[in-house]
Amino acid sequence: MQTWLTDAIRNTPEGEEAERILRKCTHCGFCLATCPTYQLVGNELDSPRGRIYLMKKVLEGQPATETTQVHLDRCLTCRNCESTCPSGVEYGRLVDIGRSLVEQQVPRTGRGALMRTALRTVLPRRRLFTALVRTGQLVRPLVPGALRAKIPPRRRAPRWPAERNHARKVLLLEGCVQPALDPGINPVTARLLDRLRIKTVRTPASVCCGAIDQHLGHPQAAEEHVRANIDAWWPHLEAGAEAIVVNASGCGLQVKDYGHILRDDPDYADKAQRVAEHTVDPVELLLREEERLTPAREAPRKIAFHPPCTLQHGQKLGGRVESLLRRLGFELTPVPDAHLCCGSAGTYSVLQPEMAKQLRTNKLNNLQTGKPELIATANIGCLCHLNEGAAVPVRHWLELLDAR
Repeated sequence: MQTWLTDAIRNTPEGEEAERILRKCTHCGFCLATCPTYQLVGNELDSPRGRIYLMKKVLEGQPATETTQVHLDRCLTCRNCESTCPSGVEYGRLVDIGRSLVEQQVPRTGRGALMRTALRTVLPRRRLFTALVRTGQLVRPLVPGALRAKIPPRRRAPRWPAERNHARKVLLLEGCVQPALDPGINPVTARLLDRLRIKTVRTPASVCCGAIDQHLGHPQAAEEHVRANIDAWWPHLEAGAEAIVVNASGCGLQVKDYGHILRDDPDYADKAQRVAEHTVDPVELLLREEERLTPAREAPRKIAFHPPCTLQHGQKLGGRVESLLRRLGFELTPVPDAHLCCGSAGTYSVLQPEMAKQLRTNKLNNLQTGKPELIATANIGCLCHLNEGAAVPVRHWLELLDAR
């Protein structure tokens, strides 16, 4: 694709990256077949190809409009188009650049601006978010039905394992919203690793991974989170921690991109790259320990697995969890269109509720086709979003495992 970027953007790091990505796009249209929003509304501007056209115009100097903003807002950033694209267009990175530019040109007002500010203020602050969720759980019976579905019932979390001085050590990103929404996932992860004689080191100084600000068009704020996490983890990596385990695939994708995000920061570029290289999804670690894994005693055996977009399209780990679960004796029911997004997509289900609900309905129909006893997934956002409408429990797949 030919490009004529404006002088103001052409020689910046963002402009150089955008131009490189745009020039890969051949407008072949393969992405339309796998774009969830295009399948719902049938509008070319709600497809990757259409959004690339809109972003190209802005990069070439045409003023962004509210219409431009609306179509970029409707993008899930699921990266399904990247898995489909024969030219290797890095659409996810391009849409982050485009959203940031449009955010600067088209000020938000009213309810939309307030909602985004609230999300950027509350979600990355674990203590504040947890306090609000706990308050909501106390008054949940009094809340109207539509809002009540957004407040998960409180679950009793298992204890973290006792401190043991295992030779192997890993760090664990505990997340912003996960400890409040499903407090069992992190302790289960640590207990599983403990039985594999791997110590989980907690780092209280770590913060939000930065994905919320990144995808809402505020990359500078995201970079501050990235630097804070690198500062929190660096001493442990230097002391021999072998990996940073991230059991929420959305956060894992963001942390694996730290090297790219801070590539032009002379003080952090090398550290960011090392952090990214040491970041693993649990399945990457557990595949090395497969012979010592076994199903948890009370885990259902007939399950449907929902692979989050951030796992299969972002981290390119599609099929690995499913293969591991099958080898451990689980029966995985067939899931039509497993490549399509469930509609959670970080803050998307809050900011685009109608479209997110349609996508969830389609996804649940497909997940429940084989009448599973349980739906397993690998991302807290997908887990909570699906749980609102599922006829069977939705749990993190690590809760299905035990170790010898």
